[in-house]
Amino acid sequence: MAANLETLKLSLRIDGDDDDELLNGYLSAATSYIKQAIGDDNSVTGFYEMDGVSNLFETAVYALAGSYWYYRTSITSNTVNQVDLVLDSIIGQLRGLYNQKQDEVNDNGN
Repeated sequence: MAANLETLKLSLRIDGDDDDELLNGYLSAATSYIKQAIGDDNSVTGFYEMDGVSNLFETAVYALAGSYWYYRTSITSNTVNQVDLVLDSIIGQLRGLYNQKQDEVNDNGN
């Protein structure tokens, strides 16, 4: 199951459809950010759908998209809000899993 708008809205306790376009943009940006931080599907096909990966990945996407929602003013000259440390931890875990799977793919290919 991929991250979706309904679950994001539920997690943020948002009713109505007024901000759906913005929230979809946050989901897309969060997904791209996390995949770029970890690795794409080209080296490890289906990585983000694997057991033990998909739930971590979705949690990270929801956490980052939620941060984008709550801290919409974080890109200002006055205050900077750091990315959630939990998100950094999940990205670290996913990088380790990705590297492990990438090594397995490379070993099978040689």
